Amino acid sequence: MATSSAAPGSRLLRLWTRLSGLPGGRALFSWILARRVPYSGTLGARVQSLEPGHARVTLRDRRRIRNHLGSIHAVALTNLGELAGGLATLTGIPDGIRGIVVRLDTEYLAKARGRLEAEARWTEPGEALLDPDDTGETWVESTIRDQDGREVARVRALWRLGRIR
Repeated sequence: MATSSAAPGSRLLRLWTRLSGLPGGRALFSWILARRVPYSGTLGARVQSLEPGHARVTLRDRRRIRNHLGSIHAVALTNLGELAGGLATLTGIPDGIRGIVVRLDTEYLAKARGRLEAEARWTEPGEALLDPDDTGETWVESTIRDQDGREVARVRALWRLGRIR
């Protein structure tokens, strides 16, 4: 069975380009993404912008993602940051390369309430990242801010990259 060397991010970007400018297109893109990645879909986040190596994702505050202290649950924050970082990474990876998260670190800076926005940027580390075994690792960081612009969390994901064979 032949494997396509097209990176998953290429397909995401094509779909985003096709839908994002249409009325309700961002919501439809987010719904399709939620269907393709069921666990991330449970969060109910919305993709606001997507371009190679950059993603902005928002999350509406609601009861089912809150903790016993009345703020957004720590794991929901981690999921939001990982989603933004994953989209930025996947859309930045060149064709012929694939990646998977092998570690997540979250720093919680303040109680998170209200509408949140996660933003991540990924810069291609270049061919030097890949060792002779065709694998390498790179960190991607997402910043999560509340509706007042206050940083409430930082999520760092360690991505293992390798060539598609």
